[in-house]
Amino acid sequence: MERPLREIRAGYGADTITVYQAYAPAIAAPALRHGRFVAPFKRDRMTWVKPSFLWMMYRCGWGTKPDQECVLAIEISRTGFEWALANSCLSHHDPDRYADRAAWSHRLRRSPVRVQWDPERDLDLRPLPYRSLQVGLSGEAVDRYVDDWIVAVHDVTPTAHAVRARLAERDRAGALALLPEERPYPLPSDVAAHIGASGVR
Repeated sequence: MERPLREIRAGYGADTITVYQAYAPAIAAPALRHGRFVAPFKRDRMTWVKPSFLWMMYRCGWGTKPDQECVLAIEISRTGFEWALANSCLSHHDPDRYADRAAWSHRLRRSPVRVQWDPERDLDLRPLPYRSLQVGLSGEAVDRYVDDWIVAVHDVTPTAHAVRARLAERDRAGALALLPEERPYPLPSDVAAHIGASGVR
């Protein structure tokens, strides 16, 4: 099936959407205990969340890269997620979104959220011809994320390791069966336009 070039695909329900992050145990373990991020998590740094499980696997190497050994699935409110997108700026200049580079640069400095579209990944973590969204939160957006948006934090490191093990055994069907379900996320039209989500190429 042909995919739109820029489309959010995620696990979501009526009120929440799942995003992924990977951290060292020192950060992940307290987050799992408290159901939210606490020290030594640093609010003064930009934190990136990803709705795509396989893009997260590409980034963290199936939970094997240093300081990314624990893969977390974070359920956050859909209202919070959509607030982030509505208050975002693309991480690169897009002439279809901004009048000129100066307007984009001004927006980038003032926005608490950055979004970027990177090639989605297949089961072998190779790039696909369509894009997946990353969302970078800073300042006010991090505070909202930690204090208001998070509903639950789950450890999906065992899932990451299990998928990798199936692939090592050349059991692709078994690996696919373990992947979290993701489907196109229904964005409000104004938010979709703001972040440059697109129709089928």
